[in-house]
Amino acid sequence: MKISLIFPGQGSQFIGMGKDFYSSFPAAKDVFSELDETLNRSLSDIVFSGSEDELGNTINSQPSIMATSIAMYNTIVDEGIIDKKLINCVAGHSLGEYSALVANESLSIKDSVKLLDIRSRAMQESMPIGTGGMAAVIGKTIIEIDELLPEIQKHGKIFIANDNADGQVVLSGEMKAIDFICLNYKEFKIKRAIKLPVSAPFHCELIKNASIKLEDEIANQKFNNFVFPLYSNVTAEHCNSQTIKGLLVKQITSRVKWRESVENMIRDGIDCFIEIGPGNVLTNLTKRINKEVIALSVSSIEDLEKIKLANLDS
Repeated sequence: MKISLIFPGQGSQFIGMGKDFYSSFPAAKDVFSELDETLNRSLSDIVFSGSEDELGNTINSQPSIMATSIAMYNTIVDEGIIDKKLINCVAGHSLGEYSALVANESLSIKDSVKLLDIRSRAMQESMPIGTGGMAAVIGKTIIEIDELLPEIQKHGKIFIANDNADGQVVLSGEMKAIDFICLNYKEFKIKRAIKLPVSAPFHCELIKNASIKLEDEIANQKFNNFVFPLYSNVTAEHCNSQTIKGLLVKQITSRVKWRESVENMIRDGIDCFIEIGPGNVLTNLTKRINKEVIALSVSSIEDLEKIKLANLDS
């Protein structure tokens, strides 16, 4: 069995995520403590008992999702549930790449929190809250959505942000265009169009100013050599500790090639995907991309038993 650890991005957050790990495992509690200490504010209070609107603000959701994923990852490793020797590669969906970099020992938790604080603020400042957003479009391939875009763009700027799986594409753009497709999706023979709980239109040119602001910070940040191969959202291929710098900058406005990333990991021999972090969106997408691979998720303490029973060393 060849294993890839995958880490979720924005939209996966929910109030109370990671609280069971925080309350039960010192390795997890240490991560949330470092999150609060680095930001000099109690973001963990918002994570565990705040409002959905507070947590959904990208300034809060980006560092908190990463911290939740790493709290779970560190617990799994610390408790001996997954042996690092069994991990063949890692990948993260958008923001999840930062979680993958921490798991990969390329970034520290502290450095990742600092970069995500800068990244999230730059992304949010690129457009006022409420003027841009994202929507998941279900039931059309990326080619079919591409053909529909000129008609949708008559109602505002809109772009393909994520190629998640066949039949699951995410659009990003001006809110008037997002609202239009969410209200009128049946006209385009789309099964569903679901507005996502994000506060800005990520992965499109509308927030290109954010990539400019992040570029210097990324350039000055030291990235340690990877322990595991990491597949980039931008290229859908694995990269290294030097090339990741430019890719993280490009990632802000580039399409997330998640379907291609999973397909390429499978091409390279991966047959077991374990999602670590809030929710199970990536697990479901993986099953949609390829029904023959094993896809598991760790989002709660109860999920740890599934990992123990999976015979990962077989």
